[in-house]
Amino acid sequence: TGRPAPELIAARCDDEGARQALAQIAQEAQSGRAGAIDLPLKSGFWGRESGGGRLWDSLGRPAVHWCHVAAMPLGGRDGAVLWRIDEIEIEPALARAMQAEQERLVELLGDTPVGVYSVDGDGRFLFVNRALAEWLEMPAEELTSGAVSLHDVIASPLPPHCEPSDPFGDGATLSGEVMLRNGSGRSFEAFVTQDVIRDAAGGVARTRSVVRHLSREHDLAEALAQSERRFERFFQEAPIGIALIDARGVVTESNDALRELAGIAGEMAPGTSLFDLVDEEGRAALSAALDEVAAVQGTVRDRPPVEVHLGGGERVCAVVITRMGLAPDAGSGFIAHFIDTTEQKSLEAQFAQSQKMQAVGQLAGGIAHDFNNLLTAMIGFSDLLLLRHRPGDQSFADIMQIKQNANRAANLVRQLLAFSRQQTLRPRVLDVTDILAELSHLLRRLIGENIELKMIHGRDLGPVKADQGQLEQVIINLAVNSRDAMPEGGQLTIQTDNLTVDHEVKRKGEVMPPGDYTRVVVTDTGHGISAENIDRIFEPFFSTKEVGAGTGLGLSTVYGIVKQSGGFIFAESEVDVGTTFAIYLPHHVPSEAEATAGEAAVEESRDLSGIGTILLVEDEDGVRAFSARALRNKGYEVLEARSGEAALEVLADQAKPIDLLVTDVVMPKIDGPTLVRQVREERPTLKVIFISGYTEDAFRKRLDQDAGIHFLPKPFSLKQLAGKVKEVMREPAGAPEPPVAADAGQASAG
Repeated sequence: TGRPAPELIAARCDDEGARQALAQIAQEAQSGRAGAIDLPLKSGFWGRESGGGRLWDSLGRPAVHWCHVAAMPLGGRDGAVLWRIDEIEIEPALARAMQAEQERLVELLGDTPVGVYSVDGDGRFLFVNRALAEWLEMPAEELTSGAVSLHDVIASPLPPHCEPSDPFGDGATLSGEVMLRNGSGRSFEAFVTQDVIRDAAGGVARTRSVVRHLSREHDLAEALAQSERRFERFFQEAPIGIALIDARGVVTESNDALRELAGIAGEMAPGTSLFDLVDEEGRAALSAALDEVAAVQGTVRDRPPVEVHLGGGERVCAVVITRMGLAPDAGSGFIAHFIDTTEQKSLEAQFAQSQKMQAVGQLAGGIAHDFNNLLTAMIGFSDLLLLRHRPGDQSFADIMQIKQNANRAANLVRQLLAFSRQQTLRPRVLDVTDILAELSHLLRRLIGENIELKMIHGRDLGPVKADQGQLEQVIINLAVNSRDAMPEGGQLTIQTDNLTVDHEVKRKGEVMPPGDYTRVVVTDTGHGISAENIDRIFEPFFSTKEVGAGTGLGLSTVYGIVKQSGGFIFAESEVDVGTTFAIYLPHHVPSEAEATAGEAAVEESRDLSGIGTILLVEDEDGVRAFSARALRNKGYEVLEARSGEAALEVLADQAKPIDLLVTDVVMPKIDGPTLVRQVREERPTLKVIFISGYTEDAFRKRLDQDAGIHFLPKPFSLKQLAGKVKEVMREPAGAPEPPVAADAGQASAG
């Protein structure tokens, strides 16, 4: 043929594996090693039909014959190889193929996850797969050894006449549940499906049976049910709102938290859209977020949440939307998580307000300190002039005008400190009814004739502890605001009563604890305050009045005084109807020390003169000059120092004892508290009066509370200075001054 024998043989073989084996045999034959292989070859081997072989099979395909091909090297003849092809009978090949298929079937049945067995007519196991052998806890070889029959492993009671190959007992059932017993004696529930193969005589030749382990399936089903119940509990009891939605935003499932946030009682109506639950502004943001998630394959990380309002705008929520699954066909399902941030937003607003108040308060404190020094000098020298210019003197009216304007300026400074809660209060036990009765005449003049003032006094009001002047300022400020809100006239009502709060009251971010309160309600019939402004009315420098008509300090001052007095104030308003301010002041319960002090209190003497040596330390020349002259006029010997260092030098050179140290708080280098600590090392019983334009708590916290420290706030008059000095000089050495209420958390240092 002109072609190599291996190539010619391989051309008639369609089995790729056989061709590769043939090539291997040819290669080995060239090396001198003989080899042989059985393989299928198509008819027409030499290009012509073979003797009696068929060229085509019944289906029109080339006929195939099984042949035994052998390669025998012929040594010494140029590497010649003798190839011998012998046609073999088909049966051995089929037998080998069937055996291979049977082995593969047995292997397949052995590894299947369900039980498989076969028994003969006597119930002896012919075959048991690996799964069933493990369930029965016996080796497959032992089960098929003939020592164990089918009924030996069945725990269900069967009738005595039951056939050995029948696991059900009636001979007709082909499937059902039975109880099987394993090698440890434990039983388990199984479902058996059986097919019976009978011989020519009708007897049982063998069975083909499949077994399902129902106990395991029940365990799996129970585990799945528990998992579903656990997920349902996590879903429903989650502290955040969760909604499963489709691509159109329709809610398919929702939990209790979401329905509570949305203000929905009971189950959510079918077909409810997620966009119907939020405010109008939040719908656009939610729609954009949903489109973004739907357009991105996989999970989108670090996406900022969407802020929306639920429940009619009462609840603020941060919404995070994620895809329900990562598969491409899971794009129609999404999960929306609603995190309630209402309290967080409230705290953020309070924190921002606190930061603003602190910043403005620090500014106000610094301004007040400098102003108080100037005003102290102005008021003091006015008092000194008034000692020489009595009523009837030509200059008396001018001096009084200067002093009155200085006092007005001092009130403005106190107002600055009030809204920042840095003013020094002199609280005492008050009867609110008496204060309002005294104020009623002033209020009627303030509000004008076109506004009716109506006072409704509650009976047996509980006592409160507050600074009377500051409390009067609160009422006056609210009355003036009401007057400005009723330019055409109206009615101003001030009503008082007792109120007992049994539980915590949360309103507008503030928490009012349980207790007994005296409530003062100020109501007007003015134009009211809009909803967008009602939450800002207590901010400093915020005003709803037109430019030039208000400073924005009135209500912030009111708020600062009430809070510093330990009370609460809330506002409600309706446009064109009116505004109501409710002030809650806690009832004061006097301590034993206060009761004793009250009984022992005596009327202060009008005689302000005295004797003794006073060291006056003040870096402001005007304040120092006035204070020294005022005290000398009252009979005291006064030593002056313009700084802490100068005061230490005076003390070092002074041989005679010093009865009182009057010192400013804020001074360069050595300030007042530092000076007192150094002086007390050698003079531990020395009496001290601090004078300052800052709040008392600003320095009190830096000293021993029981160190006999007294305080006189600036600006002060001649009478106030002389009265304070005489009061301290009369006290035993080291006697402390009663503590003064102030908000230390808001006070400036110094």
